[in-house]
Amino acid sequence: MITISEEAQAHFVKLLDKQETGTNIRVFVVNPGTSSAECGVSYCPPDAVEETDTRLEFNGFNAVVDEESVPFLHEAEIDYVTDQMGSQLTLKAPNAKARKVADDAPLAERIRYMIEAEINPQLASHGGQVMLAELTEDGFAILQFGGGCNGCSMVDVTLKDGIEKQMLEQFAGELNGVRDATEHEAGEHSYY
Repeated sequence: MITISEEAQAHFVKLLDKQETGTNIRVFVVNPGTSSAECGVSYCPPDAVEETDTRLEFNGFNAVVDEESVPFLHEAEIDYVTDQMGSQLTLKAPNAKARKVADDAPLAERIRYMIEAEINPQLASHGGQVMLAELTEDGFAILQFGGGCNGCSMVDVTLKDGIEKQMLEQFAGELNGVRDATEHEAGEHSYY
């Protein structure tokens, strides 16, 4: 579920040496499955481990994950990197904002997952987002843009050269195209 690099494991062991014996590392997701999901790591004293927690054994310590966070930490990675600016712990959890769906899940579910995990993080830098409004019988994904995308003059380029290209590649043979359901009127929140 979670990969912790050798460097990060050594860092955690050093930190835990200064804590009460038996203290674990807790890995969690705040607001899992939402666009505001954030991953975190904290100390977890032995008396704070819940029965429903998942325990992961590492070199010299255990990591515990609460039941709600488990599906959102699939493929998560923790690393400890050192560069000219110093050292820092890095957490990558590609499924924190959307629960990973099975490869054989219905197409609409897989499209929603791709939007949350890959497309919306790209649009967020412009204050925008997109959602699947409908999947037509003839294989077209109808998308609804919101936030900074609403009224943006570049939305057609984003839709055709960006989103549609990514989706047709990922869902080749299942999806015929992507269409926009949004009426774009420039507003004060639009990104230019």
